[in-house]
Amino acid sequence: MLSLNRRLFLGSSLATLAGLSTGGRVGGQDAAAPATLPSSPATPHDSLFLTWQQDPTTTVTIQWIGPNGAQIPAVRYVARTGSDWNTAQAAIRPYMGTDLKVFRTELTGLTPGTEYKFQIGENNPERRFRTMPAKATDTFTFVSGGDAGIDQHAINSNKVAARQDPYFVLIAGDLAYDNGRSPETFLKFLENYGRHVIDSQGRMIPMIAAIGNHEVNAGYKAQRKDATSYLSVFDGFYPEKTFGVLDIGDYLSLVLLDTDHIAPIGGEQTDWLARTLADRQDRPHLIVANHVPAYPSYRSPDGGLGKLGTGEEQRRLWCPLFEKFNVDLVLEHHDHTFKRTHPLTDGRPDKNGVLYLGDGSWGKLRVPKTPQERPYLAKVSEAYHVTTHRLEGDERFHVALEESGKVADVTMTRSKRPARRG
Repeated sequence: MLSLNRRLFLGSSLATLAGLSTGGRVGGQDAAAPATLPSSPATPHDSLFLTWQQDPTTTVTIQWIGPNGAQIPAVRYVARTGSDWNTAQAAIRPYMGTDLKVFRTELTGLTPGTEYKFQIGENNPERRFRTMPAKATDTFTFVSGGDAGIDQHAINSNKVAARQDPYFVLIAGDLAYDNGRSPETFLKFLENYGRHVIDSQGRMIPMIAAIGNHEVNAGYKAQRKDATSYLSVFDGFYPEKTFGVLDIGDYLSLVLLDTDHIAPIGGEQTDWLARTLADRQDRPHLIVANHVPAYPSYRSPDGGLGKLGTGEEQRRLWCPLFEKFNVDLVLEHHDHTFKRTHPLTDGRPDKNGVLYLGDGSWGKLRVPKTPQERPYLAKVSEAYHVTTHRLEGDERFHVALEESGKVADVTMTRSKRPARRG
């Protein structure tokens, strides 16, 4: 039974949602048509978005895409209540597959839990963001999902995500559906995100990403050169490997995995995963995110030896590590439904097991299997959705929201490693 906190959460967090029209569905369609765009964004703000390469309590990375040969403007920034502006320079790198460039500025040494304003050059408007709090003493929210795209359903989900006023958005794979060969589609995704994912106070909301099959030309068992657009902008966090961990203060670790798109599941990545989880047993919140689900709600989990995208190898190699190291939550995607499993140990319901949540229907949709067909499933629905995660001390509330704003599901988890006191 959930506590009063859940009711307060539902009342406060969802009350601001406006009714969005549901519209038509795209069924099981995976591919997205290339976007028709001008040769380059007109201003930095057309493609501007924020992400992180290091601890979000003290840093932020500002990125935009612009024409080759453009003047490199300085980025000015200051705490919103301050008056002494600082200046940082942008580095440039190729936006692969085009003659455009990625402009990137990482701000470091920021104050935790603080709102900042910044300006790109002298002629662009000021924008704002906030750093993550230093300690998990205050309630905070983030939003997760996957399988987005650039159509109206994805835009509707963008707006639902923004209305939750999250500190960040985590999209674990299949962001734009550019397939590693349509940079204009990826650029359109960034433009949609930057335009719509703004909180109620006008602050930009940073995006964290993990890789999926539609970031990669060929989808699986590819090389870095096959993820052109994705790694043009996220190589700051993934400079050598397409998996990593983002530590937020000393209270939250997000372990971001590659389900065989570029990095094989076994070998180096599994060894790294074991070390990474073992080293973070003092974190009150330890969350994993990956694209292909270990416990799918649409695809068959029994794909046969060597079949890709079924989760079979993850169940064999990763799930035992999640159980051994008490992972609180695994965010999965790829199947284009909403699903919540029972807490699972070795694939069977267990109140002390690991919860798997997803399954990636930010902008794509399929009809899920039922819990009767897949006994590891506790709840499913055929709905475009994002999930709001509200962290309150050692408790976490997870609310799946459809693109209309309707609540699809609510559940609560408690940390398996309580926060340190004092």
